[in-house]
Amino acid sequence: MSSAVEHRCDVLIIGSGAAGLTLALKLADQMNVIVLSKSTLSEGSTRYAQGGIAAVFDEDDSIESHVKDTLLAGAGLCDEDAVRFTTSQAKECMQWLINFGVPFDQEKDTQGNTRYHLTREGGHSHRRILHAADATGQAVQTTLQEAVQQHPNIHLFERYNAIDLIRHEEVDNQALGAYVWNRKAEHVEVIRAKFTTLATGGASKVYQYTSNPDVSSGDGIAMAWRAGCSVANMEFNQFHPTCLFHPEAKNFLITEALRGEGAFLCHADGTPFMHKFDERGDLAPRDIVARAIDYEMKRLGADCMYLDISHKPADFVVKHFPNIYRKCRSLGIDITRQPIPVVPAAHYSCGGVKTDFDGKTDLDNLYAIGEVAYTGLHGANRMASNSLLECVVFAHAAAKHILKKVTKPAFTQTIPAWDESQVGNSDEEVVIQHNWHELRLFMWDYVGIVRTTKRLERALRRIDVLQHEIHDYYANFRVSNNLLELRNLVTVAELIVRCAMQRKESRGLHYILDYPDAEENPSVTVLSGRG
Repeated sequence: MSSAVEHRCDVLIIGSGAAGLTLALKLADQMNVIVLSKSTLSEGSTRYAQGGIAAVFDEDDSIESHVKDTLLAGAGLCDEDAVRFTTSQAKECMQWLINFGVPFDQEKDTQGNTRYHLTREGGHSHRRILHAADATGQAVQTTLQEAVQQHPNIHLFERYNAIDLIRHEEVDNQALGAYVWNRKAEHVEVIRAKFTTLATGGASKVYQYTSNPDVSSGDGIAMAWRAGCSVANMEFNQFHPTCLFHPEAKNFLITEALRGEGAFLCHADGTPFMHKFDERGDLAPRDIVARAIDYEMKRLGADCMYLDISHKPADFVVKHFPNIYRKCRSLGIDITRQPIPVVPAAHYSCGGVKTDFDGKTDLDNLYAIGEVAYTGLHGANRMASNSLLECVVFAHAAAKHILKKVTKPAFTQTIPAWDESQVGNSDEEVVIQHNWHELRLFMWDYVGIVRTTKRLERALRRIDVLQHEIHDYYANFRVSNNLLELRNLVTVAELIVRCAMQRKESRGLHYILDYPDAEENPSVTVLSGRG
């Protein structure tokens, strides 16, 4: 039976985190917007971001310093123009969030004047992190969500999976919208849009252990690749060094801000170790810290390492990190008196769909913003608290570009309805589950924090087999959430491995034992689209 349901809008935004909701609010006064959310509106990575957003607010700080710190953390692979563009827009974009009501923490200065409390995180030379206690992402998500729910020109489609982008049959490089799966009705529909934006987040669910929510399955990256867009730097997957290690603590992140406020990493007996790996000690960038923890765990045969902030006053700890304190206490860990057991976990995709500074991709009328995109900001390693910043800055930039083109194009092209007359209902869901677990496990083992050429080759062989199995399954059965995510994850896995095999050096987040040294003149890894 063919689908007959078609929706029309000026702008389709696939994703409902900081990037997607910011763009919706910037456009909705002049355009009709649909925001697509795979789960509930709030269930994305933004909500779980703890640390904060980097911007220069302190008179002793400077944009030049923010640029320098970002370039250093990016290990020689950042696009300096992208870094300058982002950092120079930071304060204005944060003021936009403040005007919307995001409740960043404030304090009194020595003269009794109120100012924003700025914290410091790894890689930053100054205190420049705006935050709302240790739940900044939740504060941003809640504020933006309330605003979009009240706007008459924003239409929210919850529990909808984007399946594939729709390309113009005659104008090959033009996007017309997307095929989407209504999870409630279990029916495929068409959303026709003058402009389409991918704001789908990252792909960390490709790994067995991740700090990300379940929705982070690389959907936007995979859809863009299938539509002919180029991707870049997919080999650079950031592993957050400190996720809570506990059987009941699914995906719970321990913010880097703890180390910014004096917490230190140690063995079970309390012995610190970060000073052995980097002169910055516990404030070294995340890639160095994650490798150090991984090394110590393997060296000692330990299940985890520990993060200790118990030497700080208890009221200080509880005030600055209330959510972490409550979560740990619920599991029997009092962080004011004992160290927190931690392990690294896949956290952030530094690569993604290649865009310009307007968020524009290789396809006309298709944009990508936030973690799904490669802008050049992060290079070989994202510096803490530059991610939400990138979401908001590039949402503003994309909005400006779209509004300049607001009068075009028109709806003229016929879009074929989705045809599922030749497929049936799945009779073996176990196939999906088995492939799902196998993919995430060998990506963790072979394409994780430390890699080798043999491991990458082994992973690519397994990916090839899985792709054939998944393609056959996709061709014969109706879509489901797990099938769509698995299809996207295996595509992303291939892109990660292919990029990793091209880089014959160790740099930033990509550490390969066969090539332990960095090259003198590194370049961005680009895989050209198939269009």
